[in-house]
Amino acid sequence: MTPATVQSNDEAELLARGWAALPPSYRIPDVAPTVAEARAWCKRLAESHYENFHVASWFLPQLLRPHFYAIYAYCRVSDDLGDEVGNTAQAMALLDLWGRELDACYEGHARHPVFVALGETIRTCAIPKQPFADLLTAFRQDQTVTRFATMQDVLSYCHYSANPVGRLVLYACGEQSEEKFRLADATCSALQLANFWQDVRVDFAKDRVYIPQADMQRFGVTDETIAAGVATPEFRALLRYEVDYARSLFEQGLPLIGMVNRELALDLDLFSRGGLEILHAIEQRDFDVLSARPSISKSSKLELAFRAVIGKMLPKLRLGRGRQSTGKTA
Repeated sequence: MTPATVQSNDEAELLARGWAALPPSYRIPDVAPTVAEARAWCKRLAESHYENFHVASWFLPQLLRPHFYAIYAYCRVSDDLGDEVGNTAQAMALLDLWGRELDACYEGHARHPVFVALGETIRTCAIPKQPFADLLTAFRQDQTVTRFATMQDVLSYCHYSANPVGRLVLYACGEQSEEKFRLADATCSALQLANFWQDVRVDFAKDRVYIPQADMQRFGVTDETIAAGVATPEFRALLRYEVDYARSLFEQGLPLIGMVNRELALDLDLFSRGGLEILHAIEQRDFDVLSARPSISKSSKLELAFRAVIGKMLPKLRLGRGRQSTGKTA
C-alpha cells in the first residue's frame, strides 16, 4: 500500500466522520441537482437559519433574491463545516473538500446544491473566486488560532471572515468599486467586532478570545478574568475601549448607504443599525458581557424592521399622492 493510498484512506475516514456530525443534506450528492432544485435548497437553508434574512429579503428585488440565498448558503455551510464538527482534523478535511468543490464550481462541474446555485450567481454577477476562497481561509484559521496579539491581527482575521461577505453583496447588486469595497470592509469588520464583544463568554467556552492580547495586558485583564465570569472594573474599561473602536468603524462605513441603490441601502442601514444596537446593549449592561450575553430586545428589532419597511414604502406613498393630486387637478 503506497503512502498516497494511505493518505487517501485517512482522508476518506476523516470526511466520513465529519459528515456524520452534520445534517445529511450537507453531503455532496452523486448526481448534481438542477439549478431550480439547487436554488430551492439554498432558499430553505437561508430562511431556516437566519431570522433577519426574512426581513432583509423584503427589500431585495425578486431577481436578486436567488443570488443572496446562494451566497448565504455558501457562507452558512462553510461556517458549519469548520465550527460544528468538533474535530480539527475532520473540519480541515471537510474545508479542503469544500475548497475543491469551489474550484469545480468555477470550472463548471460542481455537484453540491450550493455550488450549482452559486454557479448561476457567479456567471450572472461576474463574481471572482477570491471572496469565497477568503472565507475558507478564515474557517481554516479558526481550527488553529485562538488568540490575537493586536487589533491589527483581529482586523486581518476580519479581512477573511467578514469583509468578503460585504464584497459578495456588492458584486451581487452590481455595486462594486474600490471605494465601495473599502466602506463595506469597515462595516463588515465593525459587525464582526460587535459580535465578538457580545460573545466574549460564549467564545471563551470554545477557547477563543478575540479581544487583542495587547489590549488585555494594557487594561490588566487576563484569561482568568474572563473565566471567573465577573466583569471587574478593569474588564469594563477594556470593553468600553473595544466598543468605542467598533463604533468608529461603523461610522467609517456609513457613507456607503448613500452610494448604493435604494434596496441595498435599506439593507445596509438595517444591519449597521443592528450592529450599533448590539454595542448599545453592551453599554446598557455597563460593559458586563460575562454574567450574561447582551442582546437586542424584541422591541428594538421590531423598531429596526419597522423603520426599514417605512423607508421602503415612503417613496411609493409619495408617488401615489402625487398621482392623486394630478388627477384632481385635471
